[in-house]
Amino acid sequence: MIAGNLDALSLATLPGALLTILQRPELGLAALRAAADGRYQPADAEWFYSISRVMTEPQAQRHMEYHHEFLDIQVLLSGEEMIGYDVRDADGLAASERKPDLFILDVPLIENQIHLRPGDFVTYYPGEPHQALCAVGAPAMVRKAVIKVPRRLLTNATDAGEV
Repeated sequence: MIAGNLDALSLATLPGALLTILQRPELGLAALRAAADGRYQPADAEWFYSISRVMTEPQAQRHMEYHHEFLDIQVLLSGEEMIGYDVRDADGLAASERKPDLFILDVPLIENQIHLRPGDFVTYYPGEPHQALCAVGAPAMVRKAVIKVPRRLLTNATDAGEV
């Protein structure tokens, strides 16, 4: 897991492939906020992102998930959100696959939390369990972007041209 803010990317110590993605003009905070909700995939990219408005919920009502094939970069555009997470590998734990590459843990692993505000982002690598959209206080509407990066881009990228 890596956390940071879109306005201070150099402080996040991101791997080159992820830094290259987040430096793209369409993924700047102002551009993401101005974009309509929906799914986007740049013509030259294997990764994609979605922007949506979602209601947060009490942590006890949220599921904990992980992925095998995709890394998540979750960017908060408006509102506040807590994300529960754990640093242990969830791969191999009891889980059900609800959608392709979306595994919901039967027993959540929640040892830590991170509080996101507009412009903040957090990455979750394959196998890293995370519990997004937990309310800060009362449930509230948030707007966020989730960038999905195929695992192989992290291991195969030798230069910025491959992302």
